[in-house]
Amino acid sequence: MPVPRLVLFDMDDVLCHYDWPGRVTALARLAGLAGDARVEDVWDADLEDRADRGEIDAASYLARFGSRLGLSLSRRQWIENRRAAMTPWPDMLALARAIGERATVAILSNNGHLTAECIDALFPELRPIFGERITMSAQFGTQKPEPEVFRRALALLGFEPGEALFTDDRAENVDGAIAAGLIGHVHAGPEALRARLAGLGLSIST
Repeated sequence: MPVPRLVLFDMDDVLCHYDWPGRVTALARLAGLAGDARVEDVWDADLEDRADRGEIDAASYLARFGSRLGLSLSRRQWIENRRAAMTPWPDMLALARAIGERATVAILSNNGHLTAECIDALFPELRPIFGERITMSAQFGTQKPEPEVFRRALALLGFEPGEALFTDDRAENVDGAIAAGLIGHVHAGPEALRARLAGLGLSIST
């Protein structure tokens, strides 16, 4: 295999811990629901998938998200709720920064237009490492694990599939990347990624 020229990262549960259950609980409290509220009372999985595929713009998504809770939810409230569920992983961010000194680094995350617009408020640690190479599936009109989302992302970033390694915590998403011609790596922490890159001829020291 060629030495990767691009290392493409998922975001949630790769560069940060995403506490989705905690987020849902906080949303239930925000909506004034009892502690035994069902997930489906506050979380619309279909809305999330449609947003991830870019079928809903940011304003419409926020309105529907709030409607699910019986609230007129502000963008600030949505940001506060989403960001509270995200705990950056310093060791992974340090590794991404070090990789960026030897190759190009970028992000491809299954998320909608609102996340893309608010990313600097949600996860300010990303921009100094990844610059403008922070992409969300919504901008490509499809989502992981569909191979097409990887092809479109790489076309935007200016790389061929065989030049890129993609890492994600979900094996099915890695399988989609491999189907698109990328090198795949299921996330298992920084040392596992460092070892995988070294095996491909890209040795990283931090």
